[in-house]
Amino acid sequence: MDHSCTNCKLVLFKFLHAFFLLCMSTCLESTALRSLTLLGNERDRLALLDFKKRITADPLDVMSSWNHSIHFCSWVGVSCHRSTKRVLMLNLESQKLVGSIPPSVGNLTYLTGINLGANNFHGEIPPEMGRLQSLQYLNLSYNSFRGVIPTNLSQCTQLKVLDLEDNRIKGSIPNQLSSLLNLKCLLLYGNSLIETIPPWIGNFSSLRFLYLGSNNLQGSIPNELGHITGLVEFIVELNNLSGMVPSSIYNVSSIQIFSVAVNQLHGELPPNLGTMLPDLAEFYCNENKFTGNIPISLSNASRLQILEFSGNGLSGTVPGESVGSLQSLLKLTMEFNQLGNRKVGDLSFLSFLANCTSLEVLALSGNNFGGAIPGSIANLSTQLKYLILGGNFIHGSLPNGIGNLINLTALHLENNHLDGSVPHEIGKLEKLERLYLGSNEFSGSIPSSLGNMTSLLNLHMEFNRFEGNIPPSLGNYRNILDLNISSNNLTGTIPKTLMELSTLSVSLDLSDNYFTGSLPFQVGDLVHLTELNVLRNNLSGEIPSNLGSCTSLERLYLQGNKFEGTIPQSLKDLKGLERLDISSNNLSGQIPEFIGELGALKYLNLSYNDFEGELPKKGIFANTNGVFVVGNHRLCGGIPQFYLPSCHPKKHHSSRGLFSPKVVIPIACALAIIIALSCLFGACSMLKKSRDRLITSHSYKDWKSGVSYSQLFESTNGFSVDNLIGSGSFGSVYKGIIPSDGTVVA
Repeated sequence: MDHSCTNCKLVLFKFLHAFFLLCMSTCLESTALRSLTLLGNERDRLALLDFKKRITADPLDVMSSWNHSIHFCSWVGVSCHRSTKRVLMLNLESQKLVGSIPPSVGNLTYLTGINLGANNFHGEIPPEMGRLQSLQYLNLSYNSFRGVIPTNLSQCTQLKVLDLEDNRIKGSIPNQLSSLLNLKCLLLYGNSLIETIPPWIGNFSSLRFLYLGSNNLQGSIPNELGHITGLVEFIVELNNLSGMVPSSIYNVSSIQIFSVAVNQLHGELPPNLGTMLPDLAEFYCNENKFTGNIPISLSNASRLQILEFSGNGLSGTVPGESVGSLQSLLKLTMEFNQLGNRKVGDLSFLSFLANCTSLEVLALSGNNFGGAIPGSIANLSTQLKYLILGGNFIHGSLPNGIGNLINLTALHLENNHLDGSVPHEIGKLEKLERLYLGSNEFSGSIPSSLGNMTSLLNLHMEFNRFEGNIPPSLGNYRNILDLNISSNNLTGTIPKTLMELSTLSVSLDLSDNYFTGSLPFQVGDLVHLTELNVLRNNLSGEIPSNLGSCTSLERLYLQGNKFEGTIPQSLKDLKGLERLDISSNNLSGQIPEFIGELGALKYLNLSYNDFEGELPKKGIFANTNGVFVVGNHRLCGGIPQFYLPSCHPKKHHSSRGLFSPKVVIPIACALAIIIALSCLFGACSMLKKSRDRLITSHSYKDWKSGVSYSQLFESTNGFSVDNLIGSGSFGSVYKGIIPSDGTVVA
């Protein structure tokens, strides 16, 4: 029993010893782990503080929380592991931060995510980021990072999202990134990447989003990309890609957004496109060299919302029934192709589009569509905002039903053969911002209902046959930037209300009409206007002096009118004026010196007026390339290249004052009158004396009977009245004194 007890004690001792050793070991390991954790936490804290030092601007004061008063896991944008307190996530997206990323970011080895998107970080992406082997999410998009993509990122094999969109990264896509087999999102859009698309991207079987657009990538689209069977969004637009789109890409049936726009790709679109890509929602192939027809099979892609075919060589007719079945369609653009046959019925497909009740954009300009606009246009979606039909061969009148499209903001009908009057119903388009009717054959008056479009920004009605007056209602526009009604048959005066459109900033073009009267004085209120063009009208009067208030003017065209008077001195304030044409008017006086001081002036035409005096020599007048002065015959001087006569030197003031014709002629006339009056009074005195002698030598009866001319001649010692009057203007006075019978009566 004692032996058994001794054994128990021995076993117990061994157990307690073993337990003690185990406790000591666990305690030591825990202490070591705690020490390592504390060391790691300090390394994370120092790395974060180093990051803070690199921030040079923080307008939202985000980094103020990064201080010693609170644990770094509570700093704004920092997320830590719950137990280890190691930094797992750094999220400072859209905080308007300015700065760079320090290499010490590589010390945050437990990071799984970095999101610095939509800030203003610059500099290069530090290669030390390759040490973040737990990193799964890296978003540096919408910043100003430069340099190349670090090859060390290939060590971040857990990466699922690599987003470097909209930076200034250059170079090629590094081949080392082929190790990132877990990528689901490769977003490199909007940089300056060059060379070709790497074929190894096709090995990323988990990839769902591939954004390589808006770079300088060249070559062809690799066939291997067709191996990414789960791809949802395929975007390689805005590059210099060439060749044909591999058929394997069209076989990736999971694609919802497909964009190869703005490249140099060619070939035909697959006839079964809609069948191969049944989930397609957005399809962009615009601005390439695709030919052939628009696939009829598009009706199978019933989820389609956006179809952009513009800027290719597509031909044939538009499959109206197929496209019209796409009830979710929001945007359909087919501009600048070869669609249509310039025949009646080319636009009949528009009737099918009435089923697209959500349609907002319909752009068909720059094709061969002929015939008239069908009345069914009135049945298009009331959600339609853009209707673009310019640059075709459309004729006939504009249907009254156009007024049903009450949400239109842009209506383009320019460069067609439309005729007749513009329907009054167009005034129902009160949300319209852009109206282009130019280069058609519209006639009649401009509808006053256009004034209802108070949101209008651009109004173009040039090169038509509109007639009558400008309706005063055009002065209702609150936001108008550009107004062009040139090259019509408009008459009357320019309404003052037109000069009250103070928002006009691009152009006011009234040229090539038949406007009369003066240019309204209120033109000076157009202080934001860049171009004023009233050339070739019948405007008269003086150039308004307050035109100098239009200090934003860069181009001023007044030629071909009947303006008179001098060039207003106020034009000296047009410091930004680049082109000035006042030729073919009735302007006179001297050419002001200040024109040569307009430093921005590049073109000046003063031809065919009545300017006089010396031509300035400074500024634009020092070069004949941009100055025209022909047809001003009283100009002189200037630089020799103008071949004007020399200006005569001015005479001394006193000499000019004494012998000037303006002085000599009046003096000569006065002297002549004085001499004539002296002779007249002398003659009257002599006549009186002769009569007295006759009265004394003859009786009253004899006087009554008259005195002969011979007697009068003898008694006046031969003085003849003809000697006095000669051929002068006083002759009629004396002819009344001497009757035709030779007697003189009292």
